[in-house]
Amino acid sequence: MEASNNEFLRGTLKTIVLKLLAERGRMYGYEITQSVKDRTNGEIMLTFGALYPVLHKLEQEGFLLTESVEVDGRLRKYYSLTPSGSASAVQKVSEFERFVEAMQSLLQPQQGLSVG
Repeated sequence: MEASNNEFLRGTLKTIVLKLLAERGRMYGYEITQSVKDRTNGEIMLTFGALYPVLHKLEQEGFLLTESVEVDGRLRKYYSLTPSGSASAVQKVSEFERFVEAMQSLLQPQQGLSVG
């Protein structure tokens, strides 16, 4: 995805993270970035610099729980949704779906209207 499209991503990062955690239950940062990359065929690439501030903000808002687990001698921080995080995931996905539908309506050519 082009750098100019990052503005679209910034507004949807919370929704993306909440949706993935709602589906998967528990994930760590790298796993989230790889899941986004895989599911979008490389069209969306999350950087850690963009992801971790969103994870920390969601945690501060009470939407995420964290659990540190030692894996191969290193601590890995897993994120999962709280009950309010699960409710927020449903709400944010629904709001985003309505937004996408509205944008699709705006982008479709209108019949009978002349341009210019």
